[in-house]
Amino acid sequence: MPHHSILDILPEQLRQEVLGKIQVMRLPPGQVLFSAGQQCLGLPLVLQGSVKVQMTGVSGHSIVLYRMGKDDICTLSIGCLMTGRGYRAEAVVEEDGEAAMIPRGVFDRLMDQSAEFRLGIMESYGRRLDDLMLLVEEVAFRRMDERLEDWLDARSDRSVIAITHQDLAVELGTAREVVSRLLKELERQGKLRLARGKIELTGFQRALSKA
Repeated sequence: MPHHSILDILPEQLRQEVLGKIQVMRLPPGQVLFSAGQQCLGLPLVLQGSVKVQMTGVSGHSIVLYRMGKDDICTLSIGCLMTGRGYRAEAVVEEDGEAAMIPRGVFDRLMDQSAEFRLGIMESYGRRLDDLMLLVEEVAFRRMDERLEDWLDARSDRSVIAITHQDLAVELGTAREVVSRLLKELERQGKLRLARGKIELTGFQRALSKA
């Protein structure tokens, strides 16, 4: 039986009815949970594992919008269910896990009949919207070299970060060539050492004066 906080807040009788209609899906790494342009068939609730939601622009560059972990709700699916539009991004499983799918009809009924469910959905949507606004601010108003150094600084407790230049470019929403050039400059400064598929933080320390 799936356990998720948005289900636990339902009145018991309604909760039991809903549990009988929910499908639990395995999420193997690499599986595409949904793609851009696809119609939304229901609301995925992540029970275990990690799912990355990313968007690809007309330029071919991609950016990670957000990640979903245990007990998270897919914000993009909420929007698609409420507007009737298709997805504008894709979701890819990063870590093996499970998700429970609330069918569209059941979602509509819960939004109509359960104030607790409706409030929980809107609170989740609002929190994620705040995160996305911060992402827009980062991309639009901060220099890429600063964003890259902040990204590395947030992981400076590791000696090695296993990531390709392309994957790092997707994380930051830029081109691989830009990331490679900036990493080469940091390597020249002695802050890191580049190797195939990994970044060794040999002496990476951001100046506190930049914060």
